[in-house]
Amino acid sequence: MAAASNRLDRFLARTLQRSLKQIRLDLAKGRVKVDSALCDEPARLVHQFTRIVYDGQVLQNNQPVYILLHKPVGVVCATKDAEHKTVIDLIDHPQRDELHIVGRLDLNSSGLVLLTNDGRWSSVLTDPEQKVPKVYNVEVEHPLTASYITAFAEGMYFEYENHTTAPALLKILSTHTAQVVLTEGKYHQIKRMFGRFRNPVLKLHRVAIGDYHLPSDLKVGEWRLVS
Repeated sequence: MAAASNRLDRFLARTLQRSLKQIRLDLAKGRVKVDSALCDEPARLVHQFTRIVYDGQVLQNNQPVYILLHKPVGVVCATKDAEHKTVIDLIDHPQRDELHIVGRLDLNSSGLVLLTNDGRWSSVLTDPEQKVPKVYNVEVEHPLTASYITAFAEGMYFEYENHTTAPALLKILSTHTAQVVLTEGKYHQIKRMFGRFRNPVLKLHRVAIGDYHLPSDLKVGEWRLVS
């Protein structure tokens, strides 16, 4: 969900409902400021967080928002849902209607969810080529063995997507719990990988996405702004 860039003259023409010719004359006359500096470049690229002022009138001054949420079980990662409470419903922020979700968790999973209105930031975190690590604590029904570590590290073939998963790190914490680190996020990937061993996942809790970790003092259902 990358934030698109646009030429300044086209943005102004669309916003002010004027011709490109007139807009370029206005630019040449010094009637436009971009990020507090006069700008006479029609081809200057602007994006959703560029501050744009025309004759003293603020046309755009959007502020980026970055939110870290401790998602409870039973809440869906969606902006709207007719049946369940959503992660957006948990957030009391004036710009919450602008937010989108960075890396979803399913209804029965808990833990770290990031939300933002900055598409460039979320694209970096979710781009498979960036290999951003996502860390999960998992509890399963049956005991774990060393064979799980090998299988996760080698990757598993998912026929539905015709895709072999990237190597994943699995660390056994106890007989029935493990920590899993993924660098991709296929549909229900962790549950499907344990499913190869016919070992149902009882609890799935995400503790980190890249450099963002779930704070120990952030209670279930709470959120905070991050830089």
